[in-house]
Amino acid sequence: MPATKRMRASNMNQSKRDTQPSVQDVALIVGGGPGISSSCARLFAENGMRVCVAARNPEKAVLETLEKTHGARRYACDASEPAAVAQLFENVVQDIGTPRLVVHNIDGRVPGIFRKNVIEADPIMALETLRNSAFSAFLIGQQAARLMLGNEPDANGARGTIIFTNASAALKGFPSSGAFAMACHAKSGLAQSMARELMPQGIHVANVPIDAAIGWTQADGTRAHRLAGTTVDDNMADPVHIAKTYLQLHQQHRSTWAFEVVLRPWAEKW
Repeated sequence: MPATKRMRASNMNQSKRDTQPSVQDVALIVGGGPGISSSCARLFAENGMRVCVAARNPEKAVLETLEKTHGARRYACDASEPAAVAQLFENVVQDIGTPRLVVHNIDGRVPGIFRKNVIEADPIMALETLRNSAFSAFLIGQQAARLMLGNEPDANGARGTIIFTNASAALKGFPSSGAFAMACHAKSGLAQSMARELMPQGIHVANVPIDAAIGWTQADGTRAHRLAGTTVDDNMADPVHIAKTYLQLHQQHRSTWAFEVVLRPWAEKW
């Protein structure tokens, strides 16, 4: 082969090595429900990532199915407990490797706080909501950042991505929802602080308020929400497409990293 052709071939091979990682990215999803978490686990695995899902109860049927169909590893973790979160990340690193994508997908509300006005709300339940939501986001974000700062930058100069699922209450405090409004606003503040601190160091941080009910696919093929009913004409957010947004955030070029992406259906009144 002439020298010029050998040189071109060598350059092409080098280019492929620069753009194709030698090992699969590790993705950790914290929160194990049938909606966003499950959709993310399936999509990330289908795009070549090694996926881990952490939940207080990793024996849920939906997580067992993800393990069988997409090879997702299941971990038990109470994300509001610092020691449990530290152990989770230690186990993931030991079992698979350091995550390059971490999704915190925990609502955090305790059932008794729903639709309680400020006079009726139980202070203990309000505090528990803050612990489950904003404090767990801090713990997950802290451990993720510590590890990702040690990652080698990829071809895009990125060391990793941390995504926080948020809610309408991050944008507007609804009546009879003070505890959740506190938690969601706190999560937004955490994400913004982390983004300003970590993005210059190569870690993409994104806050994603979902301003809608989320309807996930039921056994009969319809999409529904436990309180909002069955979706009609795409009037609820589809977790399959939320997951696509999360993957796109992870793949964004660093010259245009998005921080806050608000997702709502086309017909949502806001």
